[in-house]
Amino acid sequence: MAQFVNKTPICNLCQQNTNLQSFNTNKLTNSCLMDLSHLLENYTLILETIAISVVIYCLSFLYKTTTTPPEASGAWPIIGHFNVFNGPDLPHVTLASMADRYGPIFNIRLGVRKVLVVSNQEIVKDIFSTHDVSVSDRPNYIAANILGRKGASFSFTPYGPYWRGIRKIISQELLSNSRLDKLKHVQVFELEKSIKNMHELWKEKKDEQGKVLVEMKNWFGELNMNTMLKVVAGKRYTGGDGEDEEEMMRCREVIKEWFKYFGQFLVADALPFLDCFDLGGYKKTIKQVALQLDSMVGKWLEEHHRKRSSGDASEVKDFMDVMIQVVEDDDVAGYNADTIIKATCETLIAGGADTISGMLTWTLSLLLNNRYALRKAQEELDTQVGKERRVNQSDIKILVYLQAIVKETLRLYPATFINAPRAFTKDCTIAGYHVRKGTWLLINTWKLHRDPKIWSDPCEFRPERFLSRNHIGLDVLGSNFELIPFGVGRRHCPGIGLAGQTLHMVLATLLQNFDISTPNCAPVDMSPSAGLTNGKATPLQVLVSPRVHALINL
Repeated sequence: MAQFVNKTPICNLCQQNTNLQSFNTNKLTNSCLMDLSHLLENYTLILETIAISVVIYCLSFLYKTTTTPPEASGAWPIIGHFNVFNGPDLPHVTLASMADRYGPIFNIRLGVRKVLVVSNQEIVKDIFSTHDVSVSDRPNYIAANILGRKGASFSFTPYGPYWRGIRKIISQELLSNSRLDKLKHVQVFELEKSIKNMHELWKEKKDEQGKVLVEMKNWFGELNMNTMLKVVAGKRYTGGDGEDEEEMMRCREVIKEWFKYFGQFLVADALPFLDCFDLGGYKKTIKQVALQLDSMVGKWLEEHHRKRSSGDASEVKDFMDVMIQVVEDDDVAGYNADTIIKATCETLIAGGADTISGMLTWTLSLLLNNRYALRKAQEELDTQVGKERRVNQSDIKILVYLQAIVKETLRLYPATFINAPRAFTKDCTIAGYHVRKGTWLLINTWKLHRDPKIWSDPCEFRPERFLSRNHIGLDVLGSNFELIPFGVGRRHCPGIGLAGQTLHMVLATLLQNFDISTPNCAPVDMSPSAGLTNGKATPLQVLVSPRVHALINL
């Protein structure tokens, strides 16, 4: 019994030990299983993370290749496609070749900046019908910042209240039809004076064949500079005496430099961290041009202020008078009144004189290379206007072939081959592609105007196309996206009315008064020059003689 009783505790103890060992074994086993489970979970998490990352990468790569415009190859390290604007060919030609390879919408890279290049009517329509506000900003590059007076110039100020205010003043006060009508006597006077001077030159220097050699680029340039200076600031480029004559000559040269550098991209525009080095000294030169122009225009503004303070300002004689009356607030968007007036007048003088002179030069060059069109234009003048009186502005509406000549010239040789750059202010979808905020936009007008899907024989000069059923209703106001020589959207050129009036009147008056040809009937060189505006690279020397019925006694 005792033994039995004594055995029980021992057995119980053994059983407890056995249970304990079993418990410890189970505990260990469970612990190992839990650790293994956690390890497997971690591995699974890692694998899932890797898998998700790979999928995201692949999807992002796929998204990028299918929804962003293709980027042109040939980019240089760091600076990208900067060679497009400094290569052997002019930028519009290089970009047109890229469009042939990559399509009508593609990207190039200028250092750290993305630039979207477009050369198709439908895509341009998509942009400016749907996203006009989003592409109404201007990129802030060095030349525009300096020559545009840090945004005071309406052409290159950012899109916003200041731009809208200045644009309203220009459209309603300066370049409105009523204002142009009040100042049209200036254009009439300057044109008649230029025609009379050419007659006098012919009398003095005509050769045995009764012709005189005239350089027409200079002739058009002086005529339009005189007109614009008179309309804007009450000055004349030629015809002054002594100091005034020298000042006007300097003005023309400075404005040439202004346009030359306004359209120039510097290395520091692509790589902003190089700005402080001023590679090539371009920034210093641009600042000197800006100072010279500021000095001249500032002098004219002071003269206007003195006249106004002395009480001799009862009559508004020019745009500068209008601006002084309208811009009274001395702190508009951080600019004082004088800065706004000078910036606006500089842009109007330079823009009006240079672009219109260039377009007239191209028009006459095309006519001299297509003599049938020149003869037809003169025949229309003789029939519709007659030979007994001078052509006037009211005649232009019946000179339909002359209008067609101007349109065809603006198609082939618009004021700018590449529209002034824009900048996207928010992400947009263009032609199915995703375009990021901050991207620059360039419209290759030269390429767009030569689209064979729209224009038959697109490189040929054929004014008759604008008298045909397909194109007779097209205008150059920016509403027809296949013909945009003055730009498109909110920031199209506000001087379309002035340009159209001048182009038609100068051409009609010139052709009514003179027969024009080239020495030895040689073709005219049509090579364009580099710059913001599209100018002819070489002089335009022509032989001029009065027509039999010319109205010499002007």
